[in-house]
Amino acid sequence: MVLASYGLHRLLLAVRYVRRVRGRQTVPAREPDFLPSVTVQIPLYNERYVAERAILASGKLDYPKDLLEVQVLDDSTDDTSQAVARAVSQLRAKGVQAVHLRRTSRVGYKAGALAAGTEQARGEFLAIFDADFVPTPDFLRRVVGEFRDPTVGMVQARWGHLNAESSLLTRAQALQLDAHFTVEHGVRAAAGWFFNFNGTAGVWRRQAIESAGGWHTDTLTEDLDLSYRAQLAGWRFVYRDDLEVPAELPVEVAAYRTQQQRWAQGGIQTACKILPTLARAQIPTSIRREAFWHLTAHFTYPAMVLLAMVGLAAGWVLGPLHRSWLLAADGALLTFALAALTVFYGVAAWVRGGPRWWRRLATVPVILVLGVGIALGQAAAVYRGLTRKSTPFLRTPKYRLGQEGDGSWRLTPYRLAASKKALAECTVGLTVLAVAAHVLLSYGTSPTGSALVFGLGFTAVGVAALVQRRPGARTTAPRSGRRSRLALTHSRE
Repeated sequence: MVLASYGLHRLLLAVRYVRRVRGRQTVPAREPDFLPSVTVQIPLYNERYVAERAILASGKLDYPKDLLEVQVLDDSTDDTSQAVARAVSQLRAKGVQAVHLRRTSRVGYKAGALAAGTEQARGEFLAIFDADFVPTPDFLRRVVGEFRDPTVGMVQARWGHLNAESSLLTRAQALQLDAHFTVEHGVRAAAGWFFNFNGTAGVWRRQAIESAGGWHTDTLTEDLDLSYRAQLAGWRFVYRDDLEVPAELPVEVAAYRTQQQRWAQGGIQTACKILPTLARAQIPTSIRREAFWHLTAHFTYPAMVLLAMVGLAAGWVLGPLHRSWLLAADGALLTFALAALTVFYGVAAWVRGGPRWWRRLATVPVILVLGVGIALGQAAAVYRGLTRKSTPFLRTPKYRLGQEGDGSWRLTPYRLAASKKALAECTVGLTVLAVAAHVLLSYGTSPTGSALVFGLGFTAVGVAALVQRRPGARTTAPRSGRRSRLALTHSRE
């Protein structure tokens, strides 16, 4: 029922989008006479394949050179810094104000890098792009007009996908992100509810960051944390669905899992930090209610694991008994939850899928399998978030893949090793399926739908991660550097 309630929430968002938002989003006219100073910030860590592309793309932004600064926040420990230095030199040769900033430690990870860079930034506004994002030349001119309204603190663009057709995994992620931006951001922005900056492809008013307390390093989702603090401070956010910034999707199950666990842990950390303040804030009840659903969404993962375990026990213990009531209740709730998610992602496929949008609906089962399959790791991440356990910020490797992808990423040193999590997922999944088979063969009673879904999900994701493994690889967690002082070296050569 908990899972069904979150499914109902997404269903309501999809219905609200179709009824009140679809076709009503307006595109503001350009404001050529409003050209404030802007600093483009590119935080990166060991991104040898994509760093240069992102830097050069930022240098091609159609904006007055005397009002534009490109600031590369480079925490790399490999040869990425050499590529960064070359790209920065190219921009300077073209008259672009480009700065290469390196810290002596990675304290605070991305949040620490952004905070350190903001102290030295020249711009009144800060445009932030992760290393795998490629903004179009007209990006800034299409955004800055929004800031004519002095209450606007941040403008978020929609993420595009450079390699959406690489695999089933990337197609599923593309639809997930399309639903998040198109439906969730679209509805929340139109209704005046709080929504979040997604860490990249957005522009901040520097004053909004500073008045909200700046970048904090106590969560793994510094973007979500700052977003809520800024909106609670009175700043208004704008979502631009018409403005797309393409980026690369993870091609490895292990990388996707790592990314999702970081978001889950950081999301729960932020919920624990922000929800008490939201409860006391003088804001409309609708905003407070939607913020609760938003910030607690990752609690669905412990619920999934609990449901799988309860289903396992019920199948074993209640096998000899008449279980028609259990099958009916389980089937009804499971069908509702899956139907709600299908509608939610179906709306995104319809809006973003083009003439043959219905073909994207075939991706929905893959999304469901992925969501179930990573639930064990996500539940552990939620626990770490609740207990405020400190863990390193593990970045998601990117390889500069094209739309169709290629196999070169399998040979790179950035690949993540298949971990014990994959083996645990396989073990749990096969155990659930074995109990389901035992119930069927011993008692002639059909196993619950939940048991089949969770068994297949855990097994599929675990096997996929093991198949993609790189022998001998290991994930090296970066040192937190808590005892190192925060310092910058300013490279202009």
